[in-house]
Amino acid sequence: MTNTDTPHLVLVDGSGFIFRAFHALPPMTSPDGVPVNAVYGFTNMLARLLREHVGTHLAVIFDAGRQTFRTEIYPQYKAHRPEPPEDLRPQFSLIRDATRAFNVPAIELAGWEADDLIASYATAVREAGGTCTIVSSDKDLMQLIGPGVCMLEPMKQTAISTPEVEAKFGVTPDKVVDVQALMGDPTDNVPGVPGIGPKTASALVNEYGTLEAVLAAAPEMKKSKRRDMLIEHAEAARISRKLVELARDVPLPVPVAELGVRELDKLMVADWLESMGFRSVLSRLGVGHPSGAHAHRTARAAAHASVTGATAPTGAETPVAETGQSAEATASLTAEYGPYETVRTAEELQKWVSAAQEAGICAVDTETDGLDPLHANMVGISLSTAPGKACYIPLRHEGTLEEPAGEQLQPTAALDILRPLLTDPAVLKIFQNAKFDLLVFDLAGLDFSTIAPVDDTMLISYAQSAGQHGQGMDELSTLHLGHTPISYDSVTGTGRNRIPFTHVPVARATPYAAEDADVTLRLWYVLHPTLRTNQALALYEQLERPLSPVLAGMEKAGIAVDRAELGRLSEDFATRMAVMEKEIHEAAGRDFNVGSPPPAWGNPV
Repeated sequence: MTNTDTPHLVLVDGSGFIFRAFHALPPMTSPDGVPVNAVYGFTNMLARLLREHVGTHLAVIFDAGRQTFRTEIYPQYKAHRPEPPEDLRPQFSLIRDATRAFNVPAIELAGWEADDLIASYATAVREAGGTCTIVSSDKDLMQLIGPGVCMLEPMKQTAISTPEVEAKFGVTPDKVVDVQALMGDPTDNVPGVPGIGPKTASALVNEYGTLEAVLAAAPEMKKSKRRDMLIEHAEAARISRKLVELARDVPLPVPVAELGVRELDKLMVADWLESMGFRSVLSRLGVGHPSGAHAHRTARAAAHASVTGATAPTGAETPVAETGQSAEATASLTAEYGPYETVRTAEELQKWVSAAQEAGICAVDTETDGLDPLHANMVGISLSTAPGKACYIPLRHEGTLEEPAGEQLQPTAALDILRPLLTDPAVLKIFQNAKFDLLVFDLAGLDFSTIAPVDDTMLISYAQSAGQHGQGMDELSTLHLGHTPISYDSVTGTGRNRIPFTHVPVARATPYAAEDADVTLRLWYVLHPTLRTNQALALYEQLERPLSPVLAGMEKAGIAVDRAELGRLSEDFATRMAVMEKEIHEAAGRDFNVGSPPPAWGNPV
C-alpha cells in the first residue's frame, strides 16, 4: 500500500499484547530452548493483521520503561507490580525482533507509556483528517474512541466502539477518565475514592457530568459514607484523573507520514520464523514450508549470479522447497467462519452427503449429552466440506416454550442417510479426537469399525508437537489458525447456570457445533502437509493413526473379570492376614489394632 491524503493508521499495543499472549498460551520453546509462547502469540497476531488489515499506515507501540511522568505525580503508581515472570523476560527483545522481521516500525519513547504514544498518534492522524484503529483490549485506551478512532480486540478480532465502552463503563468514551478517577484501579495502584465502584462512579458522572462537578456537589449531597468519602478523598480523585488520562501531545518519535505500510521482505521474515521454529506461521504467510527460506535465498542468489556472471547455486547446494500453499490451506486461513446451516430434513442432509462425496473429504464432529462415549447419547452431528462451509444436524434438542427446538431428524433416520458417506472408502473422514466420536457413533448404532478412512487432527498435531503444547481443538485453532473458537461455556453457561447441551437452543448450538467441524477441517489442511516436513509422517501413519481404532475397540470391549477367582483370592488373603495378625499379637505380648497408625500402638514390644 502507499501513503494517501487520508491515512488510516493501525496502531498495535505491543506491550499490552505481550502479557496477554504470555498468560493465554502454553509454554513453548524455540529450537535454542528459549521460551517463546508470548513471541508466538504476538507473531500470529501480527501475521494475521498484515494479512487482513486495511490500513495505509502501521506501527507497533511499546513501553520504554517504568519511569514516566506519572511516577513523578504519584510515586506509588504501578509500584506494587512484581517483576515480569522469568520465562517472559527474554521474550521482550524477541518480540521487538519480530516487528523488525515483519518490516513494521516498532516505536517507544523514554518517559512515556505506550498508551500515551498511541493517544498522541491517534490524535495527530485524526486532526490530519485520517482515521485510526487501535489493536488492543486495554480499557485505558477506550477513552480515545470517538469519530475517526476505534479499537480492535486482537484475540477475538471484534471491534470496540462507543456502544461497547458504554456497556463496560456506563458512560460515553469522553467521560471514561472521570469514572476511572472515582473508582480507581488496583492493577495500576490508582487510588480513586474508597467505596466507589463502577456502577456508583458511572451514576455520579452521568448525574453531574464531570469529576469536578461531582466533587463540587459532594458537600450538598445527603449525608452518607459515600458523601464523606468523596469529600475526604477529593484530592486523591483529582490525582487519579491525572494518572488515567492519556497524554495526547507527546512528541512523535516517527512522523505519521513515515509509517506507511511496507512491503514484506519474505527472505527476512522466513529466516526469522525458521530460527524461532514457527513453521505454521511460515506456511500461513505463503513463504513456504520450514525450508522455504532456502528457496528465497536460491532465487536471490540466482538473480545476483545473472548479473555478476557467477555460478548460480543448484538445488543440491541449497534445498528448495515448494513455496506456495494449496488453495484449501490458503482458504483455511482466510475464509470467514460462518454463517453455518442448520439441517432439519432428510432432503437437506442428503445434499450435504452428496457434497461431501463429491469433495472426497469431510470433517465430522458429534455433540453429546456426556463425556463418556460408551454411555453418551448423540445430540447432534456437524459436517464440513470446505473451509467456511459447515452445517449442524440437531437430533435430540428439547427446546423451551420461548425457543422451541423445531423440526429435527430422528437419530436413526439421520444415521441411515449418513451411513453411505461414513463408510465410503473414497471419502476421507476427519475428526478431532476420532476415538471419542467413533465410539459415539457405535453406541448410536453405526459400527465404528465400518467408518473409514479416518484422519485425526489431534493425533496429526501430537505426532509433530508432543509435549510442546496441548492438543485440544481450541488451542490448536489459536496456534495454527489464529482463530479463537466459540467456547462451550459461552453456549451452555458455567457453574450453577450451566445447562445440558440438549437444552441449548438450536439457533445457538448451530454456530458452535458447525464451527467445530469447520475448524477441524481447516486444521487438517494446515497440519497434514507438515507431517512430512517435520519428519512425523511415519510415526503418524504407522503408529498413531492405526492405533486409534484399536484403542476404541479395547474401550468398547472392556476388561473381562473372573469373579470366582477374585472371590477365592479375597478369601485366601483374609485367611493369611488373620494368621499374620495373630503372629504379630503373640510377638507383642498383647492384642492391639494392627491397622491403626503407629502412635496408637503405644509400645507393644
